[in-house]
Amino acid sequence: MAMEVRIPTLGESVTQGVIARWLKEDGEAVAADDILLELETDKATMEIPAAASGRLEILKQAGETVEVGAVVARIGDGAGTVKPKTAAAPPRDAKPSSGNGPRLEAEPGLSPAVRKLVAEHSIDPGELQGTGKGGRLTKEDVLRVIEGGKEQSAPAAAKRPAAPAEPAPIAPPEAAAARPATADTERVPMTRLRKRIAERLVEAQRTAAILTTFNEIDMSAAMALRKRYKERFQQAHGIGLGFMSLFSRATVLALREQPVVNASIEGDDVVYHRRVHLGIAVGTPRGLVVPVVREADALSVAGLEKAIAALAALARDGKLLPDHLTGGTFTISNGGVYGSLMSTPILTPPQSAILGMHKIEERPVALDGQVVIRPMMYVALSYDHRLIDGEQAVTFLVKIKERLEDPSRMVLEV
Repeated sequence: MAMEVRIPTLGESVTQGVIARWLKEDGEAVAADDILLELETDKATMEIPAAASGRLEILKQAGETVEVGAVVARIGDGAGTVKPKTAAAPPRDAKPSSGNGPRLEAEPGLSPAVRKLVAEHSIDPGELQGTGKGGRLTKEDVLRVIEGGKEQSAPAAAKRPAAPAEPAPIAPPEAAAARPATADTERVPMTRLRKRIAERLVEAQRTAAILTTFNEIDMSAAMALRKRYKERFQQAHGIGLGFMSLFSRATVLALREQPVVNASIEGDDVVYHRRVHLGIAVGTPRGLVVPVVREADALSVAGLEKAIAALAALARDGKLLPDHLTGGTFTISNGGVYGSLMSTPILTPPQSAILGMHKIEERPVALDGQVVIRPMMYVALSYDHRLIDGEQAVTFLVKIKERLEDPSRMVLEV
């Protein structure tokens, strides 16, 4: 008896998604717990596994919008057929059966965007070396071949000496102008996640009175603490000690003293949240996501470090569930990992504030009448001025600064 593959419950307020891609092909043999497809929702991309072994029958194709509970495939009895991972390269002068490019039926590892590119440009994917996870061919790999005007050849071909290049003729201006616009551009549909990110950012700018206040933190004490205890911390807790957990702890304590920064506006009411559900902004290949550490105010530095690491790993692997991304009351974003020196972060609605961390950089500062070099970090707090006064925002940021410059205050909670 065939088993139906249904779209599971996707979390609060999420009722549908788009099949981003099938990782298994129609008629292929699958085993229980094999990942069958990736489903993209407004909030995250999630993987759906097989509940049983058998032959896969695909009912809904990649790109289709499906509702929660919809049957997208069946797994029937029988061994099915295991299709090869790569296809043999066709002769250079051979024309593909479709008339649009090389045969793709035996390339289950290619994403729709990659399939489209290799088909349009008659490129054999079997001759390209992928740089993605597990050697998977990415869109960037194909674009490099297209833009470079040459194919990425097999290792043996790469060793052949190249013939001397002849100067290319210079095309007249009218010839260049005659090129179709599609030769220099690529139009791809925006993903649901990117659409949702865009909507929420515009919503924040449109509805909130966003103001940003800045300060700078001398990271000498925090860096010395980390250097002194990082090995013992690793041994005791099984995880490294990073700055994000220290900033998270300092934030939680500052929110206790300035609870309005952890509040939100709902209609004509101000909602004060008794717990801190801390959003941590994480950049992924699919876009920015903000998984939430639940009840961060009840966690120690070690507990915060473990929770943040676990969520970051899920984000990088594309395994976050919608429930991981909802319910945050305050967010921390660290542009410093990309080298940002200063920025003005945008709120995550309906939250009323967001803390921006940045790059640590040695700078000359005045200390006790002397100019000394210290590792400094600019920090920014963007906040909704409809709810939070300037005094409250500045005081909150100063409280974080004081605790990072004297980490013992986080232990004593003073």
